[in-house]
Parts: sequence; C-alpha cells; structure tokens
Amino acid sequence: MILVLNGANLNRLGIREPSVYGAQTLPELEQQIVAWGSEMGFAVTCQQTNFEGALLEWVHTAAENGFQAIVINPGAWTHYSYALRDAIAGQSLPVLEVHLSNIHAREEFRHHSVIAAVCVGSVIGLGAQGYKLALEYLKTRLELEKPDYTDPPNQIAPRMA
Repeated sequence: MILVLNGANLNRLGIREPSVYGAQTLPELEQQIVAWGSEMGFAVTCQQTNFEGALLEWVHTAAENGFQAIVINPGAWTHYSYALRDAIAGQSLPVLEVHLSNIHAREEFRHHSVIAAVCVGSVIGLGAQGYKLALEYLKTRLELEKPDYTDPPNQIAPRMA
C-alpha cells in the first residue's frame, strides 16, 4: 500500500498556472494515480493538504497505518520546510519526491529541495508521468525487499569430525 501526499496549493491544479502545472485537476490526477497503482497490483491512497501540520502527521503515522512507502509532492514546502525534512528522516518508509514542473528551470528560490537528501530519489519536471514513474520504482523496490518464503529454512550443517 502506497501513500501519495500532495502539499500546498496542489488542490488548485488545473486552475493555477496551467502553463506550468498542466490542465489536469487534482481529482483527475488522483484518479489516474490510483488506477496506475491498481494496474501495478497495489493499493494507493492519495491525500492533499494546505496545512503543514497535517502533512507532517501523515508522514509520522504512515507506517503504523500500514503503508509501505510514500510518494510526496510537498509543493512550496519542498524549499523551506525543515520540519517536513525531519519528519521524513525520522520515519522508516522509503519516500520518493515528485514535482510536476522542473523546479531547476524555474525561479531561483525553487531550485533547492530541503527534503531531497532524506528521500530515496526525486522525479522532477515530468508532469503527471512523474507519479507513475515513482510508483513503478517503489513497486520494484518493495518487491526486491520482500522476503522469499519459497526457499527452505536455513539449516545448520552437521559438524565434520
């Protein structure tokens, strides 16, 4: 189960600067993300907030709520929220950062992500496809981490005399 978190102003997708973020609305994007997850064989839960504390709480409680990984687009909090950086660093799940636009090709203040160093990776500037790529990566990573219960249990070899 994957948790997809969208932060500040992402509820305005399709309205706010469509030349930068595209014409797709957040409900349309979330529907697409859930469908991609289903095609890949896992459940996806999408949440969005304009309140930093709510985002922090979702990160804090993701593992205890049964999630295996987090995809996060924090919006503007990417660039200055040390609280979000610390919340990500202080929990055990892999977190993948996603941005619809290329933050490095925009205003100077958007060039730095304070969360990048505590995420397993970042997908930047690929529009909605970035979420799909994040899900594909996490699916592969989680499959590789899954224990293989088909192997016989470890056995201790008899001692040689």
